[in-house]
Amino acid sequence: MSPAIPPIAAVLLAAGASTRMGQPKQLLPYQGSTLLRRAAETALAAGCQPVVVVTGALHAELAAEVRDLPVLLEHNDVWEAGIGTSIGVGVRAVEKSAPEAAAVLVMLSDQPLVTPALLGQLLTAWRQSGLPVATTYADAVGVPAVFGRMVWPQLLALPATAGAKPLLQRLGDELALISFPPAATDVDTPEQYAALLSETTE
Repeated sequence: MSPAIPPIAAVLLAAGASTRMGQPKQLLPYQGSTLLRRAAETALAAGCQPVVVVTGALHAELAAEVRDLPVLLEHNDVWEAGIGTSIGVGVRAVEKSAPEAAAVLVMLSDQPLVTPALLGQLLTAWRQSGLPVATTYADAVGVPAVFGRMVWPQLLALPATAGAKPLLQRLGDELALISFPPAATDVDTPEQYAALLSETTE
């Protein structure tokens, strides 16, 4: 009997207050779902286990949106301090709930064009190389990205206001890359949301 393949967890960041949007962007409708639910389902479809959803400004509303999905909900009490604190909350939740997890995929709730196929590519690249794996788009390197356990202390040490990008930049050659230009589409403002809707209805 072959040994089981260690799971790769996902940390889905959904703690922000959506100040530029003026309403909770996590709950914006898109293609019959919401941005949050779509992201959670994408992580589940890629085989991530467990999927940890980190909330902050909103908890009850976001919990209600995904309560029927097999995800773990973690509330970041200090979400206002910055995204780095939410990454820490998510990684510590994985350490506690899934000590067998070999790696963690960090992703956002406002990149609606990210697909299960892309996440699958990232997971496969990590398993093949053992290196952290990030997505490239719009001349940038960012999330979704996969980090093996050896890198988790660096994730936990991120400054409160920093996302994963500074760590990805420091890793340099010790980083595998997957190109996925649609990941450049995020939804922070009403204008970006309108553009997303217009693109998908053309």
